[in-house]
Amino acid sequence: MYSGSEYSNGYHSLQQQQQQQLQQQQQRPRAKRRARGGARRARDSHSIDGFRVSVADEHQQLLLNGNSNLNYHQWQITAPPSPPPPPPPPPTDFDMAYFHSYAHVGIHQEMIKDHVRTETYRAAIMQHQGYIEGKVVMDVGCGTGILSIFCVQAGAKRVYAVDASDIAVQANEVVKANNLSDKVIVLHGRVEDVEIDEGVDVIISEWMGYMLLYESMLGSVITARDRWLKPGGLILPSNAALYMAPVTHPDRYSESIDFWHNVYGIDMSAMVPLAKQCAFEEPSVETISGENVLTWPHVVKHVDCYTIQIYELQSLTSRFKFKSMMRAPLHGFAFWFDVEFSGPATCSNGCALSLLAGFLNDPAMDGIHRKKRKNPNDALVLSTAPEDPPTHWQQTLIYFYDPIDVEQDQLIEGLVTLSQSKENARFMNIHLEYTSGGRSFVKESVMR
Repeated sequence: MYSGSEYSNGYHSLQQQQQQQLQQQQQRPRAKRRARGGARRARDSHSIDGFRVSVADEHQQLLLNGNSNLNYHQWQITAPPSPPPPPPPPPTDFDMAYFHSYAHVGIHQEMIKDHVRTETYRAAIMQHQGYIEGKVVMDVGCGTGILSIFCVQAGAKRVYAVDASDIAVQANEVVKANNLSDKVIVLHGRVEDVEIDEGVDVIISEWMGYMLLYESMLGSVITARDRWLKPGGLILPSNAALYMAPVTHPDRYSESIDFWHNVYGIDMSAMVPLAKQCAFEEPSVETISGENVLTWPHVVKHVDCYTIQIYELQSLTSRFKFKSMMRAPLHGFAFWFDVEFSGPATCSNGCALSLLAGFLNDPAMDGIHRKKRKNPNDALVLSTAPEDPPTHWQQTLIYFYDPIDVEQDQLIEGLVTLSQSKENARFMNIHLEYTSGGRSFVKESVMR
């Protein structure tokens, strides 16, 4: 629809795409059949007379043309093509509310002003200019279109900028104001619904939410990958890791809870139970420092963007075992993440194992913990760790209602389960079981 010399520049809503498809179907002697779900294009297909046909169709064409060199038995046992997957489900009311929230300029201003985030993405694009120059790029969740424009600056032949939010309207205006309508095609719709008639060489997306997986936007990147990414294509970022570690934060506990014991000389301790519930029932997004962290962090989940599947995002469980480096009150657990921008050659099927071997140490007692990431490939890393420069993601803390006193070298062990909420898949349920000093606890919370 937009490939070759006939593609239409500028802004395209989903309705416009559907109207164009209807006109094309009425004009062409044979309509293209294209699955709307997450099915990848058949890699063994070729073009004959302008139509994309499978190997079996090409064999049939050769037979009709009198080609007698074809292996008849091979033709006879060729399996028929798989039926197309069902269309994606329509967006829910929660989805529409989520898209609407990203129509507000404030959230985009906050993200763009996050220099760690934006400069790292720009540096990654320029570092991979050899993969981008002269190639077709898709920007999943393009927002204002800034990453799409960075890709054009790196020499991209064409960029499909996809966003379901109404911010896509403003993104198109930004594209026109920069005279890039011949390079950047803004598609206003879900990546599950929009249609393009060509594969893409590169997918770029800033999909990470709090605790990495909050908001479940990674699923859209997976869908785009399975629908359009060419074999050997590039995904930026290519890998991600979610970490957790026990933390101590006396100041935070004091200002939220201890405050009520003496308020202008009045004992307001009766407020403490309610104060604990209000302050610590739900996850808290805030900035801590490396001094708050009691141990080396544990890897909760490693994500290889080339191989991860959508079902893996529904629920994940990780067991942890920490050894406290100091004597201190344990107030809860902190979560953060980092993402890596590496080329496709370093992300084969063994990517996750090789990366973990490169930057994680695995002592028997402490489970899988990160001490210092080794980066032999000099890949760019965007980190939200407490010891690194702050970002708008900050860190996510799960506080206990009451602190636990731990001694140096005391073990803290248990498991954490992160799952998509049945109420709204963009919400995250957090289930923590932990034991220390002979006492066991459970903490349930929901990130809304």
